[in-house]
Amino acid sequence: MTSRRHLLQLLASAGGLMAAGGCRSSAPAASTLLAVKGQLPKAWLKQLPSPWQPKLLEEPQQLLNLVEQGTLEPGLLALGDGWAQQLDHARLKPLEADALLAQLAPLAAAPSRLFAPPGSVPVAFPWAFGTWLVLLRSRADLDRQRSRGWELLLDPSLKGRLVLPSSPRVVIDLALRQLGLDPASSSALEAPGLIDQVRRLAQQALAFDDSQGLNLLLAAEADAAVVPSHQAIPLLQKDPRLTAFLPETGSPLWWQLLLRPAPLTQGQELPPLPLEWLRDGLTAPLLDRLLAAGWVPPLPRAQLEPLLRSWPERLRGLLLPPEPVLSRCTNLVVLTGLERRRWQAIWDQALSG
Repeated sequence: MTSRRHLLQLLASAGGLMAAGGCRSSAPAASTLLAVKGQLPKAWLKQLPSPWQPKLLEEPQQLLNLVEQGTLEPGLLALGDGWAQQLDHARLKPLEADALLAQLAPLAAAPSRLFAPPGSVPVAFPWAFGTWLVLLRSRADLDRQRSRGWELLLDPSLKGRLVLPSSPRVVIDLALRQLGLDPASSSALEAPGLIDQVRRLAQQALAFDDSQGLNLLLAAEADAAVVPSHQAIPLLQKDPRLTAFLPETGSPLWWQLLLRPAPLTQGQELPPLPLEWLRDGLTAPLLDRLLAAGWVPPLPRAQLEPLLRSWPERLRGLLLPPEPVLSRCTNLVVLTGLERRRWQAIWDQALSG
């Protein structure tokens, strides 16, 4: 005999199925944009057209887990390039937005392929990019020495007062730039003194923290932090204690991407890409709001520079670095297994000393 509780559970389940199949109160998974909180501008997200609906998660790893386990089959994913490179490329659909991609600057071509070789099919829409910056709090003395570039991070006064990124790869990249080396060179990791340089930089750190690093800076527990430009720009507009600069030797680039996962359910059709919504992020007035939040679409310089003329001069070069500096910035491309082990070995040796 069916218990009353079991009967109620069956009725509740049936009601949920009828709601999903008999009305349009919620979008199906295929119309879901899966993203991480804070990684898509609110002003843009609010304009996402029907039937698309956002589902926001706390951490990128949660998003990857949902996709890899097949728990949810979204129509769009929003991820940073480092996380997106962990996706199985076979699970991604071609973007099929050639006209939209053609509006972007040439530097957007590689991330649109997830750094696959030239000629590969684009699978991502790179909607924003930027650099890593040195962010200082109430340190006018160090700000006057910005010509020292990344070497400034080794200043004795920053010992235990510096927050570095949690990514060992970014920290090693910065150490290579301190040595005057090109992080994109295959021979750079063999440079004499690299391990010692990474060790010196790591020993300066109060913390290696992407999520709480800014809080340490704002609470005066740290004097400097290395942060992505999209985190620094909004703060620089409202906190006069803060200054920031990008060294002339450039930095790693970060990218924000939209991707189309292939459906796991046989015969399932994904809704068409919200192309008009994507275009809105590349044009005024919404583009102005994206810039104010630190998100810079990779549009040709000739399109961005007129928009930036109304910005304070101290922020223009942080949003869009001068061409010579930008040309020295490099992508954090996919590593082979051997390359990954080499980077990890450098990190382990540096921290074990």
